[in-house]
Amino acid sequence: MVEVEVANRSGAKLDVADAVALTREVLAAEGVRDGELGLQLVGPDEIKALKEKHLGLDEITDALAFPIDGRGDLPQGIPRQLGDVVLCPQVVGDAWREPLVHALLHLLGYDHGAEMDARERSYR
Repeated sequence: MVEVEVANRSGAKLDVADAVALTREVLAAEGVRDGELGLQLVGPDEIKALKEKHLGLDEITDALAFPIDGRGDLPQGIPRQLGDVVLCPQVVGDAWREPLVHALLHLLGYDHGAEMDARERSYR
């Protein structure tokens, strides 16, 4: 099973159980059944600072992905560390599912384009 460690520093409410369930559903459909990832819920100022620091863009966004292992092969006995998804509930509101799926696909190594668009559509 994929272990999801959730930290909510946003001060906003989000259905964490649904977010974890969707995370596991997407990862399983993409062939990842075991591993660990972090789901960080942050406020607008924090996600803006992260985007500027890591992408050089000074703007608020809905979600970011910080991948580690992706879908690639790992040596026997090494647990899969997928990385972190950072989601801003104040930006996404009730429409958090699509940005979460988008960020999860980035964790798995998908880049923007037709393949990623098709994968995203399959989870709508």
